[in-house]
Amino acid sequence: LKEALSVGAEKAGKTLSSVDGYFANAAIKILMPDEARQVEKKLRSIGLGRQVDQAVLSMNRAAEDAAKSAAPIFVNAIKQMSIQDAVGILKGGDHAATDYLKTNTTAALTYSSRPLSEKSVEKVDATKYWNTIFSTYNKFSAEKINPDLSAYVTEKALSGIFFQVAQEEQEIRKD
Repeated sequence: LKEALSVGAEKAGKTLSSVDGYFANAAIKILMPDEARQVEKKLRSIGLGRQVDQAVLSMNRAAEDAAKSAAPIFVNAIKQMSIQDAVGILKGGDHAATDYLKTNTTAALTYSSRPLSEKSVEKVDATKYWNTIFSTYNKFSAEKINPDLSAYVTEKALSGIFFQVAQEEQEIRKD
C-alpha cells in the first residue's frame, strides 16, 4: 500500500509540475478569483484581454512550479503511516487515501508551497500582470481590489494537487 501510494503521489507531483500541468487541465486550471471576475470582464471589454490571459497563465505557471515540492511531503506522510491508518485506507471509501494525505500533509504543503508560490509568482511575472490588471482597474473603479495573489495561488495549487492525488488513487484502486 505504501509503495502504491508513493508511486501515485510522485506521479501526481510530476504531472502537475510539468508545463501545462495546471493550465491545460480544465478540472484544476487556476482562473481569476471570484471577486476579480467582474474586473476581468471589464478589462476584457476595454481591450485588455491579452493582459488578463497572461495573468491567468502566470498563476498556473506559479502553481506548476510550486507543485514540485508536493511529492516528498506526501512520501514522508506515507512512510509515517501506521498499520491502523493503512487498514482505514484499505477499508475506507474511494478517497480514503486522499483524505489521509489531506489530513497529514495540508499544513506542511501550505508551509512549503506558500513561499514557493510567492517566489514562483514573482519568477513568472504573475505579480507584475496582477498589479498591472488591478492598477488599471482601480483607475476606473471606485471599488479597489487587492486580493493576496500568493495565498490564492497556494490555495488553488493545493486543491489541484489533492484533485490529482484523488485521480491517482482511483487508478490504484482499479488495479
